[in-house]
Amino acid sequence: MRSTAALVTLAPLLKKPYFTSKEARAMGIHPAVLSHYVKTGRLKRIQRGVYQPAGYQNSSAFRWEDLVEAVYSITGGVVCLISALAIYDLTEEIPRQHWIAVRHGTSVKRDRKLKITRYRNMDLGKTEIELERTKIPIFDRERTIIDAFRLLSLEIAIKALKASISKGGKNRIDLMKLQEYAKKLRFNITPYLMSITT
Repeated sequence: MRSTAALVTLAPLLKKPYFTSKEARAMGIHPAVLSHYVKTGRLKRIQRGVYQPAGYQNSSAFRWEDLVEAVYSITGGVVCLISALAIYDLTEEIPRQHWIAVRHGTSVKRDRKLKITRYRNMDLGKTEIELERTKIPIFDRERTIIDAFRLLSLEIAIKALKASISKGGKNRIDLMKLQEYAKKLRFNITPYLMSITT
């Protein structure tokens, strides 16, 4: 595919803050074309397989852009704890750093904007959500709440649990899943659930 034709084909992806080589390939764009665009300054490579349009301007509507860039900059990273609670609107804490979970043994370059937390179980509750047309890996609400009890202050965890129970519809947590996660992560959530729900 010729360079100009590829740009036309890529147009929908160039409107997004980030896109992946997988998305580009699905549109018929070979990774070599993306590499060419990086070399010519049309694209910015965030990490392997993740690109941003070179002229993309941060907009106030995209509140989580820095977090998206942070999680994409870490291989295998997953949004967790305070950052996840903030996305789910389960905390009044304003994240001063981007909380990213990585597997034990993963080496991560130090960055004062990042709060790296090492996890043994990275699969339990891992999901994806879309923020401003960009999919990011994040732990689901139930895993995030259990992790808050395990790794954050009791005050933050209890407030998050109360907030999650008070939400309705698709934003309400699954109490069965919460208890299942608590069991797998060896944390006794029952006393806190009883005090909040009775």
